[in-house]
Amino acid sequence: MTSLILASTSRYRRELLERLRLPFDVARPDTDETPRDGEAPAALAQRLAEAKAAAVAAQRPDAWVIGSDQVAEFDGRPIGKPGGREGAIAQLSAMSGREVRFCTGLCVLRDGGPALSELDVTVVRFRELTAAEIERYVDAEQPFDCAGSFKSEGLGIALFDAVESRDPTALIGLPLIATARLLRRAGYALP
Repeated sequence: MTSLILASTSRYRRELLERLRLPFDVARPDTDETPRDGEAPAALAQRLAEAKAAAVAAQRPDAWVIGSDQVAEFDGRPIGKPGGREGAIAQLSAMSGREVRFCTGLCVLRDGGPALSELDVTVVRFRELTAAEIERYVDAEQPFDCAGSFKSEGLGIALFDAVESRDPTALIGLPLIATARLLRRAGYALP
């Protein structure tokens, strides 16, 4: 079978892709992630997923490449990773009792071929959070490298009232249901 490459150095995406039990390599995509003026979060996530896959596919034309990008949307605007404790506390305080949309773009691409792409949108409804709960959570899990300041695969799940999603892995950064579907279309044998 043709080589498979994950165009990401995210440990979260790597751990998710390992669940499909296909051999793969990882490569860092050289991609400008700056949003374009007026670009909607969903469009940004899809564009970046395709750009990441294309950047790696151009260097490895013999391989299928998976690109993925996630953009969190709060009040119609993209929100990024908090970067530290104070940023995480501020994000979670603002999102308390509110909804946040997580747009995850996915692209499977082989250089010279058509892009196989999908977009997953997951809606997270936060419960009302006290300042003490937020601080306890942030200190316990330190979600500083996660958009939205939580890890849903860990203690962060306790912050939610509900999650609406077609794919529970999308919120972690790589929608495996869609990834498996696109890999089958690319010719990979999966159950």
